[in-house]
Amino acid sequence: MASINNNEDKIHLFKLNNIISGTVIKRPSSKCKSPYVADVLIENENDEIVAHAPSLGCCGYVNKDQKVLMIPHDNPKICTHVIYLANRLEKNENYLIGVHPKSAEKIVKICLQKGCIPSLQNVTNIQQEKKYLNSRFDFVCKDKDDIETIIEVKSVPCGDYVDDYDKNKKKMNFENNIWNTKIAYFPDGYRKKQTDPVSPRAIKHIQELHQLKTQEQEIRTIIIFVVQRTDCLYFQGSNVDPIYKEALNSAYDNGVEVIPIQIEWDFEGNCYFNKILDFIK
Repeated sequence: MASINNNEDKIHLFKLNNIISGTVIKRPSSKCKSPYVADVLIENENDEIVAHAPSLGCCGYVNKDQKVLMIPHDNPKICTHVIYLANRLEKNENYLIGVHPKSAEKIVKICLQKGCIPSLQNVTNIQQEKKYLNSRFDFVCKDKDDIETIIEVKSVPCGDYVDDYDKNKKKMNFENNIWNTKIAYFPDGYRKKQTDPVSPRAIKHIQELHQLKTQEQEIRTIIIFVVQRTDCLYFQGSNVDPIYKEALNSAYDNGVEVIPIQIEWDFEGNCYFNKILDFIK
Protein backbone atom coordinates (compact mmCIF):
# COMPACT_ATOMS: atom_id res chain seq x y z
CA MET A 1 0.00 0.00 0.00
CA ALA A 2 1.33 3.43 -0.89
CA SER A 3 2.91 5.24 2.05
CA ILE A 4 1.69 8.80 2.50
CA ASN A 5 2.42 9.71 6.10
CA ASN A 6 5.78 8.27 7.17
CA ASN A 7 8.53 10.60 5.95
CA GLU A 8 11.19 8.38 7.57
CA ASP A 9 10.87 5.87 4.73
CA LYS A 10 11.23 8.47 2.00
CA ILE A 11 14.11 10.45 0.55
CA HIS A 12 13.80 14.22 0.39
CA LEU A 13 14.69 15.56 -3.06
CA PHE A 14 13.98 19.31 -3.07
CA LYS A 15 11.47 21.96 -2.06
CA LEU A 16 9.41 24.44 -4.07
CA ASN A 17 9.92 27.84 -2.46
CA ASN A 18 7.28 30.51 -1.79
CA ILE A 19 4.42 28.14 -2.52
CA ILE A 20 0.83 29.41 -2.29
CA SER A 21 -2.54 27.75 -2.83
CA GLY A 22 -5.60 28.86 -4.74
CA THR A 23 -8.64 27.79 -6.74
CA VAL A 24 -8.90 27.87 -10.51
CA ILE A 25 -11.82 30.10 -11.49
CA LYS A 26 -11.35 30.15 -15.25
CA ARG A 27 -9.21 28.34 -17.82
CA PRO A 28 -8.31 29.65 -20.34
CA SER A 29 -7.86 32.93 -18.51
CA SER A 30 -10.19 35.85 -19.18
CA LYS A 31 -7.04 37.91 -19.73
CA CYS A 32 -5.31 35.52 -22.13
CA LYS A 33 -7.06 32.90 -24.25
CA SER A 34 -4.17 30.44 -24.19
CA PRO A 35 -5.13 27.05 -22.68
CA TYR A 36 -1.82 27.25 -20.82
CA VAL A 37 -3.06 30.18 -18.71
CA ALA A 38 -5.61 30.18 -15.88
CA ASP A 39 -7.23 32.70 -13.56
CA VAL A 40 -6.71 31.62 -9.94
CA LEU A 41 -8.21 32.98 -6.71
CA ILE A 42 -5.62 32.94 -3.93
CA GLU A 43 -6.75 31.02 -0.85
CA ASN A 44 -7.92 33.14 2.14
CA GLU A 45 -7.56 36.32 0.10
CA ASN A 46 -9.67 38.16 -2.41
CA ASP A 47 -6.83 38.48 -4.91
CA GLU A 48 -7.07 36.99 -8.38
CA ILE A 49 -3.87 36.14 -10.24
CA VAL A 50 -2.98 34.78 -13.66
CA ALA A 51 -1.03 31.52 -13.53
CA HIS A 52 0.79 29.41 -16.10
CA ALA A 53 -0.62 25.86 -16.45
CA PRO A 54 2.39 24.08 -18.00
CA SER A 55 0.59 21.11 -19.55
CA LEU A 56 -2.13 21.47 -22.17
CA GLY A 57 -4.82 19.49 -20.41
CA CYS A 58 -3.09 18.71 -17.11
CA CYS A 59 -5.27 15.60 -17.32
CA GLY A 60 -8.26 17.58 -16.03
CA TYR A 61 -6.55 18.43 -12.75
CA VAL A 62 -6.29 22.16 -13.46
CA ASN A 63 -9.86 22.83 -14.53
CA LYS A 64 -12.38 25.26 -13.03
CA ASP A 65 -12.89 24.88 -9.24
CA GLN A 66 -9.75 22.76 -8.88
CA LYS A 67 -7.49 23.64 -5.93
CA VAL A 68 -3.87 24.11 -6.98
CA LEU A 69 -0.48 25.03 -5.51
CA MET A 70 1.77 27.53 -7.28
CA ILE A 71 5.14 29.25 -7.06
CA PRO A 72 6.14 32.68 -8.42
CA HIS A 73 6.99 32.82 -12.13
CA ASP A 74 10.67 33.44 -12.94
CA ASN A 75 9.72 35.88 -15.70
CA PRO A 76 6.35 37.42 -14.78
CA LYS A 77 4.76 39.13 -17.76
CA ILE A 78 1.21 37.89 -18.23
CA CYS A 79 1.53 35.15 -15.59
CA THR A 80 2.74 35.93 -12.09
CA HIS A 81 2.77 32.28 -10.93
CA VAL A 82 3.25 28.74 -12.23
CA ILE A 83 0.99 25.83 -11.23
CA TYR A 84 2.94 22.82 -9.98
CA LEU A 85 0.50 20.76 -7.92
CA ALA A 86 -3.19 19.85 -7.93
CA ASN A 87 -4.92 19.24 -4.60
CA ARG A 88 -7.31 16.27 -4.66
CA LEU A 89 -9.86 15.27 -2.02
CA GLU A 90 -11.21 11.74 -2.33
CA LYS A 91 -12.87 9.51 0.26
CA ASN A 92 -11.73 11.88 3.04
CA GLU A 93 -8.10 11.67 1.85
CA ASN A 94 -6.39 14.91 0.89
CA TYR A 95 -3.38 14.44 -1.41
CA LEU A 96 -1.38 16.18 -4.12
CA ILE A 97 -0.61 15.40 -7.76
CA GLY A 98 2.37 16.89 -9.57
CA VAL A 99 1.13 18.41 -12.84
CA HIS A 100 4.26 20.23 -14.07
CA PRO A 101 5.91 17.89 -16.62
CA LYS A 102 9.36 19.49 -16.32
CA SER A 103 9.46 18.53 -12.64
CA ALA A 104 10.06 14.93 -13.72
CA GLU A 105 13.49 15.69 -15.20
CA LYS A 106 14.61 17.53 -12.07
CA ILE A 107 13.32 14.67 -9.91
CA VAL A 108 15.21 12.03 -11.91
CA LYS A 109 18.44 14.04 -11.96
CA ILE A 110 18.43 14.32 -8.16
CA CYS A 111 17.44 10.64 -7.82
CA LEU A 112 20.47 9.70 -9.94
CA GLN A 113 22.73 11.93 -7.86
CA LYS A 114 21.38 10.58 -4.54
CA GLY A 115 21.18 6.93 -5.61
CA CYS A 116 17.47 6.61 -4.89
CA ILE A 117 16.84 4.03 -7.62
CA PRO A 118 18.46 0.70 -6.67
CA SER A 119 19.36 -0.33 -10.25
CA LEU A 120 20.90 3.11 -10.91
CA GLN A 121 23.04 3.63 -7.84
CA ASN A 122 26.61 4.95 -8.14
CA VAL A 123 26.16 6.24 -11.68
CA THR A 124 28.79 8.62 -13.04
CA ASN A 125 29.26 11.13 -15.84
CA ILE A 126 25.63 12.27 -15.90
CA GLN A 127 24.86 14.25 -19.07
CA GLN A 128 21.58 15.77 -20.25
CA GLU A 129 19.96 16.12 -23.67
CA LYS A 130 22.35 13.89 -25.60
CA LYS A 131 21.41 12.87 -29.13
CA TYR A 132 21.20 9.28 -30.36
CA LEU A 133 19.68 8.34 -33.71
CA ASN A 134 17.04 11.04 -34.32
CA SER A 135 16.16 11.90 -30.71
CA ARG A 136 17.61 13.74 -27.76
CA PHE A 137 17.31 11.70 -24.60
CA ASP A 138 17.01 13.23 -21.15
CA PHE A 139 20.03 11.61 -19.52
CA VAL A 140 23.10 9.60 -20.43
CA CYS A 141 25.43 8.22 -17.77
CA LYS A 142 27.71 5.31 -16.83
CA ASP A 143 26.30 2.78 -14.40
CA LYS A 144 28.31 1.17 -11.58
CA ASP A 145 29.73 -1.36 -14.07
CA ASP A 146 30.76 1.45 -16.44
CA ILE A 147 28.02 0.51 -18.93
CA GLU A 148 26.64 3.34 -21.03
CA THR A 149 23.07 4.05 -19.91
CA ILE A 150 20.53 6.06 -21.92
CA ILE A 151 17.48 7.33 -20.01
CA GLU A 152 14.23 8.89 -21.18
CA VAL A 153 11.92 10.46 -18.56
CA LYS A 154 8.13 10.76 -18.67
CA SER A 155 5.92 12.54 -16.14
CA VAL A 156 2.85 10.55 -15.03
CA PRO A 157 0.09 12.57 -13.37
CA CYS A 158 -2.70 10.15 -14.33
CA GLY A 159 -4.11 7.36 -12.20
CA ASP A 160 -7.47 5.71 -11.61
CA TYR A 161 -9.14 2.52 -10.40
CA VAL A 162 -9.33 1.34 -14.00
CA ASP A 163 -7.39 2.43 -17.06
CA ASP A 164 -10.18 3.12 -19.54
CA TYR A 165 -11.88 5.87 -21.49
CA ASP A 166 -13.59 8.46 -19.29
CA LYS A 167 -16.97 7.78 -20.87
CA ASN A 168 -16.69 4.14 -19.79
CA LYS A 169 -15.51 4.99 -16.26
CA LYS A 170 -18.56 7.19 -15.73
CA LYS A 171 -20.69 4.02 -15.84
CA MET A 172 -18.62 2.27 -13.16
CA ASN A 173 -19.00 2.35 -9.37
CA PHE A 174 -15.80 2.69 -7.33
CA GLU A 175 -17.47 3.41 -4.00
CA ASN A 176 -15.95 0.34 -2.33
CA ASN A 177 -12.46 0.74 -3.81
CA ILE A 178 -9.66 1.76 -1.43
CA TRP A 179 -8.50 5.24 -2.46
CA ASN A 180 -4.78 4.42 -2.81
CA THR A 181 -5.03 1.24 -4.91
CA LYS A 182 -5.17 2.85 -8.34
CA ILE A 183 -3.25 2.20 -11.55
CA ALA A 184 -0.93 4.92 -12.82
CA TYR A 185 -0.84 5.09 -16.60
CA PHE A 186 0.79 6.97 -19.47
CA PRO A 187 0.01 8.65 -21.81
CA ASP A 188 -3.22 10.59 -21.59
CA GLY A 189 -4.19 13.48 -23.81
CA TYR A 190 -6.10 14.93 -26.72
CA ARG A 191 -6.38 13.13 -30.06
CA LYS A 192 -8.40 13.96 -33.14
CA LYS A 193 -9.27 10.27 -33.57
CA GLN A 194 -9.25 7.40 -31.09
CA THR A 195 -7.02 5.52 -33.52
CA ASP A 196 -4.35 8.26 -33.35
CA PRO A 197 -1.51 8.04 -30.80
CA VAL A 198 -1.58 10.60 -28.01
CA SER A 199 2.09 11.48 -28.50
CA PRO A 200 3.95 10.41 -31.66
CA ARG A 201 7.10 11.86 -30.05
CA ALA A 202 6.78 9.56 -27.03
CA ILE A 203 6.38 6.54 -29.32
CA LYS A 204 9.45 7.63 -31.29
CA HIS A 205 11.48 7.68 -28.06
CA ILE A 206 10.41 4.12 -27.22
CA GLN A 207 11.11 2.84 -30.72
CA GLU A 208 14.57 4.41 -30.79
CA LEU A 209 15.48 3.10 -27.33
CA HIS A 210 14.33 -0.32 -28.58
CA GLN A 211 16.44 0.07 -31.70
CA LEU A 212 19.52 1.16 -29.75
CA LYS A 213 19.21 -1.84 -27.43
CA THR A 214 18.79 -4.21 -30.39
CA GLN A 215 21.82 -2.78 -32.19
CA GLU A 216 24.11 -2.67 -29.17
CA GLN A 217 23.50 -5.16 -26.36
CA GLU A 218 26.30 -3.69 -24.22
CA ILE A 219 24.29 -0.59 -23.31
CA ARG A 220 21.32 0.00 -21.05
CA THR A 221 18.25 1.80 -22.37
CA ILE A 222 15.74 2.91 -19.76
CA ILE A 223 12.42 4.72 -19.52
CA ILE A 224 11.73 6.21 -16.09
CA PHE A 225 8.08 7.03 -15.49
CA VAL A 226 7.75 9.58 -12.69
CA VAL A 227 4.40 8.91 -11.00
CA GLN A 228 3.68 12.19 -9.21
CA ARG A 229 0.95 10.92 -6.89
CA THR A 230 0.66 8.52 -3.94
CA ASP A 231 -2.65 6.81 -4.64
CA CYS A 232 -1.32 4.22 -7.12
CA LEU A 233 0.11 0.74 -6.61
CA TYR A 234 1.04 -0.11 -10.20
CA PHE A 235 2.02 1.45 -13.51
CA GLN A 236 1.15 0.44 -17.07
CA GLY A 237 1.10 1.78 -20.58
CA SER A 238 -2.33 3.29 -21.10
CA ASN A 239 -5.13 1.21 -22.59
CA VAL A 240 -6.45 4.47 -24.02
CA ASP A 241 -3.44 4.55 -26.37
CA PRO A 242 -2.93 0.94 -27.57
CA ILE A 243 -0.25 2.03 -30.07
CA TYR A 244 1.93 3.39 -27.28
CA LYS A 245 1.17 0.46 -24.98
CA GLU A 246 2.17 -2.08 -27.63
CA ALA A 247 5.41 -0.19 -28.36
CA LEU A 248 6.26 0.03 -24.64
CA ASN A 249 5.57 -3.66 -23.97
CA SER A 250 7.53 -4.75 -27.04
CA ALA A 251 10.52 -2.63 -26.01
CA TYR A 252 10.36 -4.05 -22.48
CA ASP A 253 10.27 -7.62 -23.83
CA ASN A 254 13.42 -6.87 -25.82
CA GLY A 255 15.54 -5.43 -23.04
CA VAL A 256 14.48 -1.81 -22.57
CA GLU A 257 14.14 -1.26 -18.82
CA VAL A 258 10.92 0.29 -17.50
CA ILE A 259 11.26 1.91 -14.07
CA PRO A 260 8.15 3.58 -12.57
CA ILE A 261 9.11 5.69 -9.54
CA GLN A 262 6.53 7.11 -7.17
CA ILE A 263 6.95 10.66 -5.90
CA GLU A 264 5.18 12.29 -2.97
CA TRP A 265 4.58 16.03 -2.59
CA ASP A 266 3.51 17.74 0.62
CA PHE A 267 1.68 21.02 1.17
CA GLU A 268 4.89 22.88 2.01
CA GLY A 269 6.25 22.08 -1.45
CA ASN A 270 8.61 19.28 -0.39
CA CYS A 271 9.23 16.57 -2.96
CA TYR A 272 10.10 13.03 -1.81
CA PHE A 273 11.17 9.84 -3.54
CA ASN A 274 8.70 7.26 -2.22
CA LYS A 275 9.31 3.90 -3.91
CA ILE A 276 9.50 1.88 -7.13
CA LEU A 277 6.10 0.78 -8.44
CA ASP A 278 5.44 -2.52 -10.20
CA PHE A 279 5.17 -2.35 -13.98
CA ILE A 280 2.31 -4.41 -15.36
CA LYS A 281 1.79 -5.14 -19.04
